[in-house]
Amino acid sequence: MALADGGLTRERIDALFRHHRVRVMLAITLGYGFIYTCRLGLSIVKSPLIDEGIFSVEELGMIGAALFYSYGFGKFCNGFLSDYFSPRLFFSLSIFLSAVINLFMGFSTFLWLSIVLWALNGWFQGMAAPSAVISITQWFSLHERGRRYGLWSASHSIGEGITFYVIANIVAVTSWHYGYIVPGVICLGVAVWVYAFLQNEPKSLGLPTIHEWTGEPTEAKSDRPTWQTQKIVFGIGAMWVVALSSGLMYITRYAINSWGILYLEKVRDYSLGEAGFFMAVNTVAGIVGSIAYGYLSDKVFDARRPPANLVFALVEIVALLVIFYGPDNGLVLALAFALYGAALSGLIASIGGLFGVDIAPRGATGAAMGFVGIFSYLGAGTQDLISGTLIASGVSVVDSVEVYDFDAAILFWVGSSVVSMLLAAALWNTKIRD
Repeated sequence: MALADGGLTRERIDALFRHHRVRVMLAITLGYGFIYTCRLGLSIVKSPLIDEGIFSVEELGMIGAALFYSYGFGKFCNGFLSDYFSPRLFFSLSIFLSAVINLFMGFSTFLWLSIVLWALNGWFQGMAAPSAVISITQWFSLHERGRRYGLWSASHSIGEGITFYVIANIVAVTSWHYGYIVPGVICLGVAVWVYAFLQNEPKSLGLPTIHEWTGEPTEAKSDRPTWQTQKIVFGIGAMWVVALSSGLMYITRYAINSWGILYLEKVRDYSLGEAGFFMAVNTVAGIVGSIAYGYLSDKVFDARRPPANLVFALVEIVALLVIFYGPDNGLVLALAFALYGAALSGLIASIGGLFGVDIAPRGATGAAMGFVGIFSYLGAGTQDLISGTLIASGVSVVDSVEVYDFDAAILFWVGSSVVSMLLAAALWNTKIRD
């Protein structure tokens, strides 16, 4: 089989692949990292919004849930659509539209307007991940995919770190408005850069497919129409288990992201800047954890995800127990957040996407991401509603001061992680395909 049309030499093909693979990873990793700042503004402005009497805890839960539910359905629908369209266009348009929504959110003090805007943000954000993962499968082989997916998955930690430390400190010295406006302005520029920098599949540049270039054996791509290949996803039993496990894992993930700063402020009595520091430790460690997961699952377990999933899930649960029930010591708390962030990021990389992509047929990568994604964000959205209710029910007034009790919410969060771990472990012998 010819490597490529157009008479390109092997040396030239190799050079082009190396060049564009670097560009693809930079574009999807940095682009996704920055778009993440456009979904986390609500997490760092909750306390100011409550203190200024703009929204209650329950209302903030409603706004947060709107993004998660919309993101879940958006990721599902856009996941299927992304198998038909250009990753370059889908990805850059997602960043641009999310940035515009954030600029509007910076001026909204009306509940239903904020709910609608945040729901639209969720839908537009749901365009980004499927197109990024399609780019990974188009430019990297199966035995490279865990490492590259792990690197890309670390991008959410970059966005979280920028949000929880940099933007949180900007909010602390200015006002809550800038928790939305700053990410919005930045991401307008990022969207333009991603569109200029990201490439579509190798064949669009006259190059061979990744499997032809690497010589890696692969399952032949079916001649069925794309929609018929996508339908196979619904009939894979393991895919449903992955999706349920991811949904439960996302309950804990977004419980910490959405309510972690409020918990540290109201229960542990840290300032916004100090709470942001602990969350930043969590996210920086997440970068290391995500990359480590890719290498561990690819190199140590030969591209098998379940053994690595179990290791990372056990570490995550232990870290959560230390965060909520360990000694009241800043160093111990920082170490626990670091372990939690590293372990959770590995699970996000695998259960939140890579494992589903591994067991999906060729030509249905976006569909697999969308299928797992809707369960993930149904879990995240339901979490925000339930957590908001549980936290609000634990608020009491002592000597004219509001006292917060997170105990019921914490049990809900940790319990979800335990069940997620058990479901993922049930897939120990699941066969991957490519």
